[in-house]
Amino acid sequence: MKQNIEEIQKEIIAEFSELTDWEEKFQYLIELGEELPPFPNEKRTEEYLVPGCQSRVWVAPKLTEGKLEFDADSDTALTKGLIAILIRVFSGQSPEDIANASLGFIEEVGLAKFLSISRRNGLFSMVQKLKGYAEKV
Repeated sequence: MKQNIEEIQKEIIAEFSELTDWEEKFQYLIELGEELPPFPNEKRTEEYLVPGCQSRVWVAPKLTEGKLEFDADSDTALTKGLIAILIRVFSGQSPEDIANASLGFIEEVGLAKFLSISRRNGLFSMVQKLKGYAEKV
């Protein structure tokens, strides 16, 4: 059975708790970004660009059988890891669950605290873009 948003967040918190310092956590995020499937060039457009990010981040949704799936990419390794972890939480979930999700894992693993202000703002812009897609369906 598909995990719900809460279960996925708990899994991410457990994974991050095994990492001892921020260097390891950042490296893990970069590795997650490297695992993203290739992003289609035809979707590297303004429509899919996340506003409010220093880096360029693209997110493209598709609705399949009432569930949203996301493709994403970024031009920087760390930001690509951040969007990878967000789409891991949201892909395969219903638009309603995405729109209503509380993302406690961001605080829990310390992302909000250890990211620079501009990256933190970008992270919240990514969350808003993903939730915005869910609200439009």
